Amino acid sequence: MAKSKTFVCSSCGASFSKWSGRCEACGEWNTISEEVPLSSGPASKSLGARRGSAVKLTDLSTQEAPPPRAASGLDELDRVLGGGLVPASAILVGGDPGIGKSTLLLQAAAAFARKGLKTVYVSGEEASAQVRMRAQRLELADAPVRLAAETNLRDILTTLEAEKPQLVIIDSIQTMWADNVDSAPGSVTQVRATAHELTTFAKRHGVSVVMVGHVTKEGQIAGPRVVEHMVDTVLYFEGERGHQFRILRAVKNRFGPADEIGVFEMTGTGLAEVVNPSALFLSERGQPTPGSVVFAGIEGTRPVLVELQALVAPSPHSQPRRAVVGWDNARLSMILAVLEARCGIPFAGLDVYLNVAGGLKISEPAADLAVAAALLSAREDVAIPAETVVFGEISLSGALRPAPQTENRLKEARKLGFTAAIVPAGGKIGSGGGLQLTRPADLTGFVGDIFGAG
Repeated sequence: MAKSKTFVCSSCGASFSKWSGRCEACGEWNTISEEVPLSSGPASKSLGARRGSAVKLTDLSTQEAPPPRAASGLDELDRVLGGGLVPASAILVGGDPGIGKSTLLLQAAAAFARKGLKTVYVSGEEASAQVRMRAQRLELADAPVRLAAETNLRDILTTLEAEKPQLVIIDSIQTMWADNVDSAPGSVTQVRATAHELTTFAKRHGVSVVMVGHVTKEGQIAGPRVVEHMVDTVLYFEGERGHQFRILRAVKNRFGPADEIGVFEMTGTGLAEVVNPSALFLSERGQPTPGSVVFAGIEGTRPVLVELQALVAPSPHSQPRRAVVGWDNARLSMILAVLEARCGIPFAGLDVYLNVAGGLKISEPAADLAVAAALLSAREDVAIPAETVVFGEISLSGALRPAPQTENRLKEARKLGFTAAIVPAGGKIGSGGGLQLTRPADLTGFVGDIFGAG
């Protein structure tokens, strides 16, 4: 019986039983190729043919010391890592081209090297001279970082075994090439094989390995999703090129909290840490204008205040536009539908634009009420008071649900000089942070209290 072949899309990782010119999953052209098995030898015999070794079992009450951590001195990076770098860990860092991944990791390599960790930086995309030029521009040329420009994985692993570093940075995983895999660099098979080899090397030798991954046009790390399952930590470096802010977000972390963020500012000499992100995101906010609302959010364990901006204008088209930057487009449609169905406020025939100032991306449902406030403020041409923060979740019935960590959000708002807050009724607020609270029970009550309609 002939062995069936598998064809895989190098863009999204979808698999097919036959080749085609266009991927049905992501729509890309000429990205499908035959996947060559990692081992071309005969299939192994049944596991029952021989007995294995007994595995040691323990109970859940076994006490083990927490893993040691190495701090870089970059507090924002250490926060996202969960307190520092853990030995024998594999970390995957993704981000848009030109967002600053190489700059961040070169700064991190220099910081760890200056703290005493033996660090090796392997570049597969740039020549050594280019990396040295960047280091000079960032004033890192004196850092004791060992540098190499190589893509052959076998040569890299042989060098690392001889050098015995404590931290290895691979930039990037898509450029690495394993000579035992009959596939082009950057293909799904190559990415999976090289990531597996590097992760295994990290665990076997107690080395921390950081791998840079390219992202697709949808913003996901390119290659098979199994790579994200292999590693211990997955970080995304986010931001808009038009803004100087950069967000390092942990979406997976086996050694710390997920969804933690670190905030950096892009400067002429590299990335600078932002100690108080809320103050930075609100620094360019002027006088209160219709459509501008301050949302008190939570990113990981950190409360962050950010400005939401909305614009509502008559549409010249039969199909009004719905444009969103930094928030979920589908959730915006839901908020508009609830406002029309439960409050009788239509947005038909109106273009709606929503923007999260500063380039931050918000995903928590607690932003629902702030978005609704911004939309109504823009539609009615009524400004929300500048010293007021808004947060809360909106259900499809029009009810308002309290957001988690309400007390921490209010404390952060009070610290930055805000005097009032609009939050849903219910939920623990403690002392309220000394703010004047407006607590509507549902969306209709919110519209009536704030805009005098309902």
